[in-house]
Amino acid sequence: MADSPQYFDLITMGRIGVDLYPLQTGVPLSQVETFGKFLGGSAANVAVAAARLGRSAALVSRTGADPFGSYLHDALREFGVDDRWVTPVAAYPTPVTFCEIFPPDDFPLYFYRRPKAPDLEIHPGELDLAAVRAAGILWVTGTGLSEEPSRSATFTALEARNRAGTTVFDLDWRPMFWRDPEQARPYYREALRHATVAVGNVAECEVATGEREPGACAEALLAAGVELAVVKQGPKGVLAVHRDGTRAEVPPVPVEVVNGLGAGDAFGGSLCHGLLSGWDLERTVRHANAAGALVASRLACSSAMPTEPEVADLLARAASPHAAGLPSQP
Repeated sequence: MADSPQYFDLITMGRIGVDLYPLQTGVPLSQVETFGKFLGGSAANVAVAAARLGRSAALVSRTGADPFGSYLHDALREFGVDDRWVTPVAAYPTPVTFCEIFPPDDFPLYFYRRPKAPDLEIHPGELDLAAVRAAGILWVTGTGLSEEPSRSATFTALEARNRAGTTVFDLDWRPMFWRDPEQARPYYREALRHATVAVGNVAECEVATGEREPGACAEALLAAGVELAVVKQGPKGVLAVHRDGTRAEVPPVPVEVVNGLGAGDAFGGSLCHGLLSGWDLERTVRHANAAGALVASRLACSSAMPTEPEVADLLARAASPHAAGLPSQP
């Protein structure tokens, strides 16, 4: 990639693929007859979520040189995400992911990423480091550390940032993507040393830190080097702790859950929006919770990402006494 003067509010690096979601709810995958096709992958979804909130966003990733890859380029452009750094890999097919939908809290995923996913073929020498340094936020993921050359590319981007601005490490723990999951923790610790924000659920925090209690997770992430630790606790809400002592613990937003997949990516895009806006920590986390809840109440991920008016409307309705008693997002 040649150096570019283009500024982006957010650059994400990592996973992209095609999600094939059942159009029947509560049916085992073996019996599903029809599917919807959607853009997927955590890094892609976070970029889409931020773009839907009015942010300029770009993705660094790779697809197969196939029709599914062409579809993903079209989808990114339709969502307003810059795809200049999404390039084809002839050797590997574009990944597809299937899920089963058993609301409110069971959504098994089946990843088809072998022999290797193209998004793990990001090479350090292909990075536009000028754009990486200039971005308001750089977002990298744990999956990006699972194989070379993506691992080296991720660390190259982190080192280029040199902790300037906001650099988010999404813990994004997927053990099936690692040839030896036991070797993950040292790479996670190194990434935390370069990041300013860490985001993950309790299980992901345990992989990164060895801790499982949310408060201990947050403190361990801060001790590892970040300025802000965000610990997602599912039905117990979200805990966010800043190094300066600021703390926000926010309950989930009540919704009727349709599909919990993608809620975390909506949360991530909204978190970036709040950080870029300079909001206080509690407002940022409340907004992110609401964005995640909206996606949990919808079938898809990328196409379900909410706009600012939709988030504001849900927050207003959640504050109403009539919201009491509704089930919460998982």
